[in-house]
Amino acid sequence: GRDDAFADIRRPRPEHKLPRILSRDEILQIVRTIQNPKHRLMIELLYAAGLRVSEVVNLRVRDVNLDELTLFVRAPRPARESIKSNKDRITIFSESLRDALRRLMDGKQAGDWLFPSRRGGRLSTRTVQQVFARAVKASGVQKEVSCHALRHSFATHLLESGIDIRYIQELLGHARLETTRIYTRVANPARRQIKSPL
Repeated sequence: GRDDAFADIRRPRPEHKLPRILSRDEILQIVRTIQNPKHRLMIELLYAAGLRVSEVVNLRVRDVNLDELTLFVRAPRPARESIKSNKDRITIFSESLRDALRRLMDGKQAGDWLFPSRRGGRLSTRTVQQVFARAVKASGVQKEVSCHALRHSFATHLLESGIDIRYIQELLGHARLETTRIYTRVANPARRQIKSPL
């Protein structure tokens, strides 16, 4: 019968999908459409620090070091075995965000959320995803991307700038170097650009 004709055809094994990357120009195009300064800074920080959405909503004022341009990123508690990184880490952010972060932190206590919700609690990851999705649509960038593309772009742009992959592994908090190596498949080695990706 018809079904038997396809019985011996083996489906190819699913390969690891390559990360979707945005160019610097596309990221700036997306960011420019965001009118709310807090929302704009939140999206910029996802890229400038290589953060996951769950990490940006968990940042507290005390986690930001404006002098050293670093962020202290806490691992989920309790750390899940399935997650690619399960320890606290320090990552970088761009000097261009220092003044905006200083304004955002002004008058807040060390333990306050960096990006609180309207009610003062922790912002939901869904809110961040919605802000980004609206910005992508408004920007006219013709790519299907989620917030995680900003983290992928951070890693890829650093690699293209000649930054050692082991250092990128540390910034991303990857437990295994193999996880970070996927960016070598999408990076353009001919590009040697700026120090910070933002």
